Amino acid sequence: MLRAFALVFTIVFQPLLMPALVFGLLLFAVPESTSLPEEFKTQIFYLIVLSTLLIPMITIIGLRLSGMVKSLHLPQKQDRLVPFIITNIYFILTTYFLYQKSELDPILWKGMAVISFSVLALTIVTLFWKMSAHMTGLGGLLGVILIMSKLFPTFNELYPLLLTIVLSGAVASSRLYLDAHKPLEVYAGFLSGFLICWFGFSWIWA
Repeated sequence: MLRAFALVFTIVFQPLLMPALVFGLLLFAVPESTSLPEEFKTQIFYLIVLSTLLIPMITIIGLRLSGMVKSLHLPQKQDRLVPFIITNIYFILTTYFLYQKSELDPILWKGMAVISFSVLALTIVTLFWKMSAHMTGLGGLLGVILIMSKLFPTFNELYPLLLTIVLSGAVASSRLYLDAHKPLEVYAGFLSGFLICWFGFSWIWA
């Protein structure tokens, strides 16, 4: 029963969910973080969800059905490369699309570029070592929340911060319980995601 709960938990709070959570905070929790008109925020958010969550997820499921990926849980290092490369492509295309739309606030493409860089770094590390993608995403989310709380006084960071810390602990525990990662792989993923997003978003708002 506990194993099933841990498995479901890691599926629900998967790495592909993190860009949607970051942009949800940017667009709706801190209105002054972007100059984007209110009427466009929902459309941009749906675009982010579609291009960084739904389409990559459907593609990876398609790879599993075709036999190119052995398991959706990606237990082995070599199983991760193709899904990670595909995710990189979708994230970079999303960044480029936002960059091309000159009428949009640059924070959108720059934020997406930082997230894409964290995925690229994870993919490069995966060539040699199986660092946790779940914790890379959660570390990045925590970094963004802390930067926003530092720069935007109107941002009520208490609940997002507490929720992210609890989620990070629960997901890390689940990954370790499922024997999907060793402790160092979990800690390294969290730290790398945190540092990339902390410094990246600090640069954006410098």
